[in-house]
This record gives sequence, C-alpha cells and structure tokens, in this order.
Amino acid sequence: MQNQLMDLVEKTSMKETVPKFEIGDTVDVHVRILEGEKERIQIFNGVVIARSGVGVREMFVVRRIVQGGGVERKFPLHSPRIADIVVKRSGKVRRAKLYYLRDRSGKAFRLKERFPAGKTTVAEAKAAKAERRATKAAAKKARADAAAAAKSE
Repeated sequence: MQNQLMDLVEKTSMKETVPKFEIGDTVDVHVRILEGEKERIQIFNGVVIARSGVGVREMFVVRRIVQGGGVERKFPLHSPRIADIVVKRSGKVRRAKLYYLRDRSGKAFRLKERFPAGKTTVAEAKAAKAERRATKAAAKKARADAAAAAKSE
C-alpha cells in the first residue's frame, strides 16, 4: 500500500520527456536561476561522470574544467530547475563512473567520441565502420597483389 502511494506521488513530480544521455557524454545543462523576481537560464556544460538513483531521485554529476581547476555539479534529473539537457557529443567509455577524470587535466581529460560523425545514429555508425573495413581490406589486397606481381618479375 505504501509503495503504491509513493509511486503515485513520484509519478506526479517526474518529467514526461527526459533527454537520453549516458556516462561520458558532453552535455549543456540549462539551469533556471532566480535573481530577485527575475528568472534567467544559465548553461553549465561539461562531461557526465556519474549517474545514480532511480525514478524521481535520479541524479547526475557533470564535471568541467574552469581556469585549470575542476568544477563538478550534481543535478537532480527531474528537477523543475533544469530547463533542458542538450547532448553535444557522446564519449566512448567502458566504466559506469568516471571518477578517474578528477585526476586528469588538459588533453588527458578528453574522451574518444562514440559516433565521430557528430549527430549520427547507431545504424549509420555501423554502416560507416563496415565501409571503412571494406576500404581497408581492398587496399590491403591491392598491396598484396602489387607485391606478388613485383616478386614474380
């Protein structure tokens, strides 16, 4: 009974549309800031290094480098203060938490891009990879044929 009530309360405070982003993605988080009676939107951009929680309690941590020092902010995913989350690039990672990036700065902080062509889909990325492999195999075969022709002369 109590779990059903909690689920009902949580569903009312959850956002209908949540942008899809993963660990290692570089994102722009648009945060609503109240200054007196005025409201403005401030953009915090950086790399998502962690996600935790489930449902309305889900949080994510964004880290960026400012003037040689690291700055991290932890955001609740379903907060009304978050206006938008825009994914700038997708990083290729093999871990769930990227806390090791705290020790790095400069070029060592960069992650390889998951889909290097920018805004491609998974299917387009796979097709491009297959095309690169075919081109590489054709070039290798051409070199082998040229070497065999030179050897037979």
